Amino acid sequence: MRIVHLADLHLGVESYGRLDPTTGLSSRLLDCLTALDKVVDYALENKVDLVLFCGDAYKTREPSPTQQREFAKRISRLSAGNIPVFLLVGNHDLPNATGQATATEIFDTLAVKNVYVSSRPDIYQIPTPSGPIQIVSLPWPRRSALLSREEAKNLDFNQIKERLQQALTFAIKKMLAELNPALPTIMAAHVWVTGATVGSEKMMTIGQEPALLLGNLANPAFDYVALGHIHRHQVLNESPPVTYAGSLERLDFNDEADEKGFYLVEIESGPTTGQRQVSFDFHPVSGRRFLTIGVTLEPKDLDPTATILNAIAEQKEKVEEAIVRLDITLPAQIESRLRDGDIRDALKEVHYFTVAREVQREVRRLRLGAEHLEFVSREAVTSVVNEALYGLKIYLESKKVSPERSKVLLEYGERLIREEGDTERWGH
Repeated sequence: MRIVHLADLHLGVESYGRLDPTTGLSSRLLDCLTALDKVVDYALENKVDLVLFCGDAYKTREPSPTQQREFAKRISRLSAGNIPVFLLVGNHDLPNATGQATATEIFDTLAVKNVYVSSRPDIYQIPTPSGPIQIVSLPWPRRSALLSREEAKNLDFNQIKERLQQALTFAIKKMLAELNPALPTIMAAHVWVTGATVGSEKMMTIGQEPALLLGNLANPAFDYVALGHIHRHQVLNESPPVTYAGSLERLDFNDEADEKGFYLVEIESGPTTGQRQVSFDFHPVSGRRFLTIGVTLEPKDLDPTATILNAIAEQKEKVEEAIVRLDITLPAQIESRLRDGDIRDALKEVHYFTVAREVQREVRRLRLGAEHLEFVSREAVTSVVNEALYGLKIYLESKKVSPERSKVLLEYGERLIREEGDTERWGH
């Protein structure tokens, strides 16, 4: 029995994209669809027994009709090819309120042949060309369902997270007791497992969401555990295999060094009870390249633009049609020598580029005794503080820190900057 395991498509992510003149769609949407096409082609050409998608088909819980249409086209190809498809609901797929439908539930509503959608923990027995398979489903937990209960009204954030973790653990134990040991069994889950290495989702609320211990999943009753949610493909356990397929396409620069693709899982026929022989191999899918070019300029550089152009030329084979981030660190005294037009021309073959400058300015600190303090104007001190805070604000924005956390960090930053200023003025 051969199974394709993939996850985290995130249709609708359009960062670093541009409008495709032929289709009128975002080039980043087309990148994700192209990657999905490669998986669908592989499944059809190799006549696999099941395609298992472990959550987050879309970026948002309310995808556009175009995004839904394009996703449905690919699922329909698999359905028409008599390949069963199992769609697990992820956190990006969940609606705001209990009772509202997810975008993937339309396949159930229309009773699309060979397509199964799981939005709640359950056990599915799916017929395949190589015989039936049993899937233990663990989609992303609905926080709204818990909050609607009377006993949850006064719970704080940590208590809610703990309750959700308990609910997930209980659901797994309950389903384990109901399994048919004669059937090959896969656990399909969209969860965060503690100890996993995060990728492009690291700016999400990892650590502020329910998590499961690896021991909750690495149960010998499962022949294979297929995971979604973490964007970096990785193997957490060998026997039974517990793996994250990772996102199918690079979504931002946190994925720059990651290989993207899917797992091909093979479960050999064996005893009706006990562990079956399972093999799994990662199949890379070529996608849009992300590339960071870092250049540090020296004060004595007479032609800093040429230095930057040489750095870009050294990456010529990687730059074409890539998403490029050019990070320039330079002293303030040579900033005016940069020729922005020449730098843009050197990057014209890339798909998309951003340029960030870190300008190093010389700071002279004066150590004054108390008798000279009156010569330091309040305006000068305020100017230094404001400039430092502005630099901190730009840095936090570049790191995509949330507005709430940025506000707290800026408040602490101002306090530290002013305390440092007071120390310097008094000569301590």
